[in-house]
Amino acid sequence: MADQVKHISSHQEFDNLLASNKYVIADFHADWCGPCKLINPHFSKMASTFSIPGFLAFAKVNVDHVQSVAQKYSVAAMPTFLFFKEGNQVAVNGQAMIQGANLPSLNLAVEKMGKLAKEKAAAAAAAE
Repeated sequence: MADQVKHISSHQEFDNLLASNKYVIADFHADWCGPCKLINPHFSKMASTFSIPGFLAFAKVNVDHVQSVAQKYSVAAMPTFLFFKEGNQVAVNGQAMIQGANLPSLNLAVEKMGKLAKEKAAAAAAAE
């Protein structure tokens, strides 16, 4: 199974990902973070299930390697999951972010964004 998660190595790369996808789900993590390691396989599985090129992308941002992105979004705990629509951070299910390895909340948020992305992709395909 190919890795559908984009591993971000620079601020510019993150900005480019936001600009080239309608929706982005970003996992802010650190190599030393135990809960990050526990939730990582679940995040990767979600990415392989829900990714739609141009419509829904999944990103991992290592807070120690790309500090400017973590600072821009005031990420203070790991893992933190942020959600973006058309380049802007948005709340999903009333949550601006999910902090910690909260798998039930993350599942609900990913399923909601996945459904929205699927609808947008279908509408775009129908318009062609």
